[in-house]
Formats: sequence, structure tokens, C-alpha cells
Amino acid sequence: MPPRTRLSDGPVPKHVQLREALAGRVRTLGPDDAIPSERELMTAYDVSRATVRRAIEGLIADGVLHRIQGKGTFVTRPRVQSHLHLASFTQDMRRRGLTPSTRLVGISLEELPGEVAGDLRLEAGVPAWLVQRVRLADDEPMAFERAWHPADLLPGLDQHDLTGSLYDVFAHEYSLTVDTAEQTAWADQAQSAARHLGVSTTAPVMIFDRLSRSGDRPIERVRSWYRGDRYQVHMTLDRTMTP
Repeated sequence: MPPRTRLSDGPVPKHVQLREALAGRVRTLGPDDAIPSERELMTAYDVSRATVRRAIEGLIADGVLHRIQGKGTFVTRPRVQSHLHLASFTQDMRRRGLTPSTRLVGISLEELPGEVAGDLRLEAGVPAWLVQRVRLADDEPMAFERAWHPADLLPGLDQHDLTGSLYDVFAHEYSLTVDTAEQTAWADQAQSAARHLGVSTTAPVMIFDRLSRSGDRPIERVRSWYRGDRYQVHMTLDRTMTP
């Protein structure tokens, strides 16, 4: 229960004052800690329910808080921020000070679908590796990956440990270094990836579609679904960049 505090009747609206007060209190709490109930906040700050709800909704919109129906309002876990660069998930998370891990959902030789074959410079229907994995940071699901790899470049890929960096496996076991990639990103709902990420099917995700090469040979076409509540991308822009 916060200390009893009366908000001023000055030019700053009370919902803004309360929002700032709650933001300061949140900084003293940890991720997933609950904030006081609406009724407790009404009593503590001598304000209406509408004022409390408006202040909380503002902090939810800012990503500071999140609400769980029937349970209450909680402090949001900070998002992992990534700069756009060529690196594996494992390397990226370690740079953030997080412990990466991977749960292998499955690896199998499948007929390469036509929409992927052209990118990998292979014929549709030829055998290719389909690798599906859940990527975790500090034991929490961060992303689900569905990747296609040329079987002729990577014979026996299913015999290797795929719970770490695939890029390390390519380099150490096949002498293939991923040195260039093209990537497209967009926002969507989790849908079929939801069960792997531990979120609802309508939860927001960031989708990254990457085509990676080793030298002039495509080695990977991977689509990754990243949790929108746990991941963000930082970009540095300037006027000298080529359109």
C-alpha cells in the first residue's frame, strides 16, 4: 500500500500527477511485481476510479505496466534491445548480459517448398533441412525460429548439437561462415508461434525473415517470431544513408 498522498489541485491534471507518482514507485519494484489495486490507489491518493484507470492505462501504453485479466496489474519486464547487425541469437543475447539457450523442436529432411527454393538457389522438392527451435534468454522464451538449410551443403546436420549457435556449427563442422544476410521485419500476431512462445495467439510479435549466405552460396532462409513484449530493435539513422 503506497503512503497516503493528496494530489494538488494545480494546473497539472491529477491523472498525470498520479501517473508520475506510479512511475516513480514502479522503479523501486522488480519485473512482474504487482502494483496496488485500483481501490488502494483511490484511497491512497484520494482520487476517483476514472483517474486511477487513466493513469494506469497511460503506463500500460508506455510499456511500463501490463494487466492480467482477473489477477491485477504488474510491472513489465524490460525489453531486450538489439541493434541491427549480423550475429546469431546466441551472440546477441550474450552481448546483452543474458544467458541464451535453445530448445530444439525438431529437425528433419523435407521437400523444399517453392517459395523458399528460389532463395536457396535450389529446385523445389529437393530434400532440405527444416530446423525448428525455441530461443530462450535467461530461461524465458524469446523467439521461435523456422529455418530451411541446403542438405547438400550441410550433410549430417541432424547429428550435431543444435541447442547452441547454428552459425558456430556451420563454422566449426563445415568450415562455412555466415558473412552476409538480407533481412525484412514486420509486426503481426503470434498465431501458430504462440504455443512455442508461451503467449496468446493474438499477442504482438516482431517477425524477422532472413536470407543468409556463406560466400556467394545461400545457406539459410529463416523466419523468426520474437515476442513483442520482450524485444525491441534500435536503429541509428543519418542523412548520408543511401535510399
